[in-house]
Amino acid sequence: MRTCLIVDDSRVVRKVASRIVRDLGFSVTEAGDGAEALKMCRESMPDAVILDWNMPTMNGIDFLRALRREEGGKVPRVVFCSIENDPEHINEALRSGADEFIMKPFDADILESKFAEVGLI
Repeated sequence: MRTCLIVDDSRVVRKVASRIVRDLGFSVTEAGDGAEALKMCRESMPDAVILDWNMPTMNGIDFLRALRREEGGKVPRVVFCSIENDPEHINEALRSGADEFIMKPFDADILESKFAEVGLI
């Protein structure tokens, strides 16, 4: 079974995303910030990551850059998910290693289409 790590400081967003991703056939783990997520990736690299931008301790961009430097860290497909919608933020996320970018709020159709675009389903 493919795995997905959902990284967001909002418990509600993590729960909504978890439900959607489980329905797509993934096993799900959750982290409340980038530091916790990086530790989890070092223990077991996921197939996919849904990543928030603004979080305490370690934000999404810092996590993404650190992830891509880890052994095996180029493997996970990363879908950045943020309220930040200006082109500068989107370009920074993509330059830092994100595979796709979606805006909050999102729904099952949007997440499923992005997972399909990056080859996860």
